[in-house]
Amino acid sequence: MNQASRILFLAVWLMVGLVLILLPWSELWETNYFLYQYPALGFLLKNHYIRGGVSGLGFMNILMSLESLRHRQQAPASRS
Repeated sequence: MNQASRILFLAVWLMVGLVLILLPWSELWETNYFLYQYPALGFLLKNHYIRGGVSGLGFMNILMSLESLRHRQQAPASRS
């Protein structure tokens, strides 16, 4: 994988992680279409444990992308 695509890949996963951390605690989470159409789903999604779980997934996503950045795979040396 070349350097530009690796940086783009890591930037996307960092953004996804940030969205997963911040979205459950925003106003958008509580006022969306699905909560009005399905009240039982709204009861589940407004639970603080579910919100914390989604934020935890975002945190893990950020940690894994930073770990991937730290452990770059280097191409093996070629013998000539």
